[in-house]
Amino acid sequence: MKRIVLTGGGTAGHVTPNIALLPKLKELGYDIHYIGSYDGIEKKLIEEMAIPYHGIASGKLRRYFDLKNFSDPFRVAKGFFQAKKLLKQLKPDVIFSKGGFVSVPVVQAAKALHIPVIIHESDMTPGLANRLAIPAASKVCCNFPETIPHLPEGKAVVTGSPIREELRRGNRLAALKFCGFTSEKPVLLIIGGSLGSVAVNTAIRGILSELLKTFQVIHLCGKGNLDESLNHTAGYVQYEYIKQELADLFALADIVVSRAGANAICELLELRKPNLLIPLSAAASRGDQLLNAASFQKQGFSVVLQEEELTPELLLSKILDLYQNRQDYITAMDKSKASDAVNTIISMIEDITNDHV
Repeated sequence: MKRIVLTGGGTAGHVTPNIALLPKLKELGYDIHYIGSYDGIEKKLIEEMAIPYHGIASGKLRRYFDLKNFSDPFRVAKGFFQAKKLLKQLKPDVIFSKGGFVSVPVVQAAKALHIPVIIHESDMTPGLANRLAIPAASKVCCNFPETIPHLPEGKAVVTGSPIREELRRGNRLAALKFCGFTSEKPVLLIIGGSLGSVAVNTAIRGILSELLKTFQVIHLCGKGNLDESLNHTAGYVQYEYIKQELADLFALADIVVSRAGANAICELLELRKPNLLIPLSAAASRGDQLLNAASFQKQGFSVVLQEEELTPELLLSKILDLYQNRQDYITAMDKSKASDAVNTIISMIEDITNDHV
């Protein structure tokens, strides 16, 4: 039997692309195992998928002073020996790593045991964990053409990010019923990320009355960010978080306003949703969302509005322009090479597995 070990964790973005590969891997008869941290978000998400889960010690490598900087190297070393022991027992044909610090000891252990590794890097420039892991990789998948110069020659492949197949199966009529909308007006979907965005939420609410003249609005505003005073506003619904119905909401949306996290924008690309991106500022991140958004803008997939320039008036203008020219963005996305990521990555996994068997 062909066997694969998946790894990655720390945030949902380091897990959901792995989950997107599961149906196809199962269809092809792979015995699938997952190595993650003892209690990270990946443990709950993977155990829900009924995949054997193996926890190891992991530590974060920080660029700033923290007392944990003195203990975490020992946890990483412990994780390496635990991963090595696990891999000796499991004897996988290939490792697929989505990054995050828990993946570093797994990839290094695979290198020591001569097990081939495929790594996926979501952002424009590799994060620290993947920079440490890339030398051990046979192939490195990436989302952006601009990433290739940052990777070893001959290893990089622009694949896009795998998205869950169920996101393609949304039901527009089910979403209309869920939201209580009509089919007579276009729909604007706002996604602030799992934690929401106060700046985006505030700006949207500042122009809501104007938006509702043209659109029906679905507002995913993040935990604790509901505005009760807007409940029962005709043509407007707000949710802290949506899981089950997300595919339906995507199917209903004509245009989308979103942050510029790599997995989120790859979903928009795969689903051909014209979008306005408001990336996290450099002050609030390592700047990866700014680079992601710039690439999508350059390729004609997105309109971009910097958070520092965010005003209700400019936001309204950008949204209306996006809707007016939405077909141009769909046409550009149709020409993208970074689509059908699941099948592209599965083909790479199959090639390496067949060589290894």
